[in-house]
Amino acid sequence: MHNKQPDIQQPIHALLAERWSPRAFDIDRPIEAVKLQALLEAARWAPSCFNDQPWRFIVCNRHTDEAAWETAAAVLADKNQLWARQAPLLMLVCSEGFFSHNGNENRWAHYDTGAAGLSICLQATALGLFTHQMGGFDLDAARTAFAIPDSVTPMAMMAVGYQGRIENLDAGFVEAEQQARARKPVDKIVFEGRWG
Repeated sequence: MHNKQPDIQQPIHALLAERWSPRAFDIDRPIEAVKLQALLEAARWAPSCFNDQPWRFIVCNRHTDEAAWETAAAVLADKNQLWARQAPLLMLVCSEGFFSHNGNENRWAHYDTGAAGLSICLQATALGLFTHQMGGFDLDAARTAFAIPDSVTPMAMMAVGYQGRIENLDAGFVEAEQQARARKPVDKIVFEGRWG
């Protein structure tokens, strides 16, 4: 297992510090049903505007429904397919665009869905699992393949599983898998009192 510790500027909770997005997954190790349910329960309790909970997930588990998993893998961008096909679980994260209580457009839906996605990522870390979210997928192909209604927006595909061996990755990904984790410094992303 390759553990990548971040260069943090201030102490943060271990769950946040340990979360990262590998590309090396163990294709042969299924995710236990109880752990999958815990991931989905974590998403369920994410915060949302009016408690509308606009997130929707299409779970495609290679070990229980290979056809659905193949459908999810097929809509990925070619480069993502090179590594994500090793993940035992692919999850399409979607956002319902209208409030359920009044039918009005929910302009916070994507923001709230992102919170639910992060909840999954953090719960996965707590359970010894890893996640890698991808924007590189064909939105229209996903919408068609999974019969997603027009009011719902596919936001990301998430690979979930146990970490695999770096040696099993396509050679083009090995260096990226080993690079140090880095983020912009706080003073580049935070403004006090006004923009800039």
